Amino acid sequence: MGATASDSNVSVILNSYSSLSTDEKLALLWYVYTKMGTSVTPAAPGAAADEIAGGLFNQVKELSFEKQIEVQRSIIEGKDTIISREYGSLSENTKLYFWYRLAQGMEAGTIIPVPDDYEPTGNVTQLLSQIESMEFEQQITLLRDAVVNAGAEPKTGAGV
Repeated sequence: MGATASDSNVSVILNSYSSLSTDEKLALLWYVYTKMGTSVTPAAPGAAADEIAGGLFNQVKELSFEKQIEVQRSIIEGKDTIISREYGSLSENTKLYFWYRLAQGMEAGTIIPVPDDYEPTGNVTQLLSQIESMEFEQQITLLRDAVVNAGAEPKTGAGV
């Protein structure tokens, strides 16, 4: 099967996402998850993913707001931290679901929210508009591709 126009569209938007700053990426993920809401959950593989993503989410939730944003940034930047490595070991769908859980936590007030006075950059606004115009399957593919390469490589043995 060759690449389709929709594959190309996802690639173009993914390239634009890659060029965003860390905080712009976090803002975009939050806006997308907020707008897509529960549409993301069918893409996650069920109870096992919920339990695994929930465990990692709870680790983040227990931290101060300042530490929570540090953890999110370290995951997005692929820094070598314990939580980033744990995230790196998750399946693609579980990574997708983890970010959904973070967005839920932000709405519930247990995860540091986007500041009330935050104004998204033109790049974030433009990408959000492009994502909103995509079909649902393309949106899920884009989200999954955006979060799949985040996090650090898991370590084995003494490296853990």
